[in-house]
Amino acid sequence: MPNLKLTYFDIHGGRGEPARLAMFIGGVAFEDDRISFQEFGANRDRYPFKRVPLLTIDGVDLSQGNTINRYVAKLAGLYPTDALEAAYCDEVMDAVEDIVSQQVVTMSIKDEEEKKAAREALAEGPIALYLRQLQGMLEARGGEYFADSRLTVADLKAMVWVRGLRAGILDYVPTDLADELAPKLVEHLARVLAHPKVAEYYARFS
Repeated sequence: MPNLKLTYFDIHGGRGEPARLAMFIGGVAFEDDRISFQEFGANRDRYPFKRVPLLTIDGVDLSQGNTINRYVAKLAGLYPTDALEAAYCDEVMDAVEDIVSQQVVTMSIKDEEEKKAAREALAEGPIALYLRQLQGMLEARGGEYFADSRLTVADLKAMVWVRGLRAGILDYVPTDLADELAPKLVEHLARVLAHPKVAEYYARFS
């Protein structure tokens, strides 16, 4: 097994969380390098594309969140071997990445009224669309998991996003939006959080 270090913010969510969860669930040893936003700002130029997460594999850096997710999920046994099921897994991860990228754009808005308008438009348009579409994908694939009829990294990625929305990480986006528009995703969230290893992971921080 390679020597792994995952560098990401010291938060319980975001783009680095699915990889952390996947490695913990799969028993893959890794250094959990948690950095502050201040540390990131001071060292931003050191990261490829000036972003995290960053996975260091035997001293070699690997960037891009979903690339990292696929790599560690394969090590953890949380990525499908069937080509179509793998594509289903990727589709969900890429969809979540799309909407997260749109959310991140609003985080740099300084004017509060402008931010409020942008977030409300985001909630009514893109977030609502992605919630409904992801729920449809979940239902089309059996209703419990997004791919392979079992827990995969796609479930972790979707869970982290829905969990964040319901926790209120975005001001002016209703915390009950997922409950109203995509109740099956909320059930999925509860299902993933109830997984013994996921529950064990979060219990370590309570």
